Amino acid sequence: MRTSFDHVGLSVRDLDAAEEFYARAFGFSRQLEFDLAPHPIRGVMLAHPGGFRLELFEHGASAPGLQGLTPIEAHATRGYGHFALAAPDIDALFAGARDAGARAIIEPSPSPKPGVRFAFLADPEGNLVELVEKS
Repeated sequence: MRTSFDHVGLSVRDLDAAEEFYARAFGFSRQLEFDLAPHPIRGVMLAHPGGFRLELFEHGASAPGLQGLTPIEAHATRGYGHFALAAPDIDALFAGARDAGARAIIEPSPSPKPGVRFAFLADPEGNLVELVEKS
């Protein structure tokens, strides 16, 4: 069976703020806005010029869940750990994401894989995002 990756879904506390962050930091734009009535859930599907999508959900009664503060902590917690974005220059992307409100977790540096650099950020709600640069 042939499959392809479609999108990542992420529950957030503040949908409007999260959408603004992902637009400013990484260039996502709104593809679809929706609500899941009768449940107190609204959401947006964001599209990236690179062809991938990020779906954000805001539930009126959501509560914080388990969340690793660093990649190592995330690996020790089952479930969502992070998603990764590839770019030809992660230094510029990292700086732009910080300017948009991300928190630096791991500055751009060599990856364990030769010829690859990586970095980690936390979005304003603490969700981890990896940046990958392949030479």
